[in-house]
Amino acid sequence: MTVTTTPLKPAGTAPVGFGATRRRDRWWAQPSGVAIGFGAFIVYTLFSALVWQPVFGVGYESAGYLSPFFSPVIRPDWLPWWFSPAILILWIPLGFRTTCYYYRKAYYRAYFADPPGCAVSEPRIHHWYRLETAFPFILQNLHRYFLYLAFIPLFFLWIDALAAFRLGDQWRLGLGTGLMLVNVILLTGFSLSCHAFRHVVGGKVDCFSCSRRRQVRHGLWRFATRLNVRHPNWAWFSLVSVGLTDLYIRLLAAGVIVDPAIRL
Repeated sequence: MTVTTTPLKPAGTAPVGFGATRRRDRWWAQPSGVAIGFGAFIVYTLFSALVWQPVFGVGYESAGYLSPFFSPVIRPDWLPWWFSPAILILWIPLGFRTTCYYYRKAYYRAYFADPPGCAVSEPRIHHWYRLETAFPFILQNLHRYFLYLAFIPLFFLWIDALAAFRLGDQWRLGLGTGLMLVNVILLTGFSLSCHAFRHVVGGKVDCFSCSRRRQVRHGLWRFATRLNVRHPNWAWFSLVSVGLTDLYIRLLAAGVIVDPAIRL
């Protein structure tokens, strides 16, 4: 009688232990940069949305410019003085960014070392957690719905950017109008380059050439794919632009700077 046994899996040769690797490059530089950059944005956003006006009295509107963190403004009369209107709208763009597929990869590496980098060993504690299969990270699956919601503030940001070119009975071209226009273009690129948007316009289709409607969808899918190739760039450039636009308007409101503009 022949007894067959399952051969044991040979022990791996990769280094074991947090951060262990045979890589000789500076693999830690990118996750460190993400941790600092994304963390700084979150801290600034919370400060601007919750602290700047209630504590320091610096407004979020100035000279016809509205901070992108507060658009559209929802400000019922019954709100207490300390309650920021940003709370009623900012959860949408923040939810969209934090559930973004690219950002998830970036901050999982930066904050959770999952993994720290390609071919870099993870902490042993990762053997006991389930991440996106358990609460709260299972909420990452809401990303597509945040995409749908994100088009609401994006629509109002376009209105704000175009309206900023008109102040009273004059047209103006200035640094503020330029910042607001560039910001909304970058935010639009970030939204349209989203992996979920690419699936919305081109997913669940077996034949793109079978009908005129599907050919149109194929064109939209190709457009979204071209944008999607640079999705990380759209993500970071729009992150910087929305923060700079808010900071510029806050400094105008505080009287620290003036808006250089040509008025017609």
